[in-house]
Amino acid sequence: MSKQIGVLIVDDSALMRQILTKILSSDPELNVLGAAIDPFQARDMIKTLNPDVITLDVEMPRMDGLTFLDKIMRLRPMPVVMVSTLTQKNAEVTLQALEMGAVDFVAKPTIDMQQGMEAKATEIVEKVKGAAKARVSASRRDQDKPITALKTGPGYNSTEKIVAIGASTGGVEALREVITTLPSDCPATLIVQHMPGGFTNSFANRLDGLSAPSVLEAKDGIRVIPGHVYIAPGTHHLELTRSGGMYVCKLHEGPLVSGHRPSADVLFSSVAKAAAQNAIGVILTGMGKDGAIGLKEMRDAGAFTIGQDEATSLVYGMPRVAFEKGGVALQAPLNKVSSEIIAHCKAVG
Repeated sequence: MSKQIGVLIVDDSALMRQILTKILSSDPELNVLGAAIDPFQARDMIKTLNPDVITLDVEMPRMDGLTFLDKIMRLRPMPVVMVSTLTQKNAEVTLQALEMGAVDFVAKPTIDMQQGMEAKATEIVEKVKGAAKARVSASRRDQDKPITALKTGPGYNSTEKIVAIGASTGGVEALREVITTLPSDCPATLIVQHMPGGFTNSFANRLDGLSAPSVLEAKDGIRVIPGHVYIAPGTHHLELTRSGGMYVCKLHEGPLVSGHRPSADVLFSSVAKAAAQNAIGVILTGMGKDGAIGLKEMRDAGAFTIGQDEATSLVYGMPRVAFEKGGVALQAPLNKVSSEIIAHCKAVG
């Protein structure tokens, strides 16, 4: 039997500590080593218990979760899953935590905490297990490093090109690196990042403030044009369709696909049909297999496809499955993905 994954829970709520302990202890692969009421107690417990994963509340007295996360990532990097109430303020804080090095997050319900968390039991267990496999380093990026958008050269033409990107665990930081280095006249780009509704709009706004292209949450029926990046809402599938000579976004609340809504498979499949050889498909870090089938459809339709390589993926799950299924034409490190996209936006003829 393989070694159990040791988990430390950090939350000031006695009820939440009890709920998380019950959920995580129900899985034989997980071992809850303890539960701390605040970061000060957690600091001592980390030293003595040596956990593999920490679940960390965002809002706590004496020291908030973001401050403690910063200390963890500088002094003793380890996989951290943030536990955050689904509010606008906490959405922005959680996104910041993911940029700082947190692996994933669980959204607390705002009402009926116990029933709501128990309904998420499978998700919580999977995210903690996934976090244990993540490649965590002291600093995934230099937060003060200036961002420089790529310059485009002769022959560059993004007018007819469509880029479709799928990401999950680790995708917030990966997408930040890709999108912020795209030029202002980048090809129209559609993104599926697995996160709940309420977070995707904050994510779009955050990226928009950092990037040369315009970044927005996708809306049903809006035109898809170069220089714009469209992020699927956390509650809807995003598809690319044609309306006359134009590309448009189509949103719908269809059933889960590959366990997700939005699903990268749904986006990629629609782009294969609507854009075919004029498309570029990209699959980034993430747990599971969402996007693998759709990316293969894109490649079969003539699209150029890129998979993030193992060395730079926080979780080499989605890119691995896509590569194994033949959907990836090129494996690339994260810092080369945007330049590969631009390199394939050449004028035809």
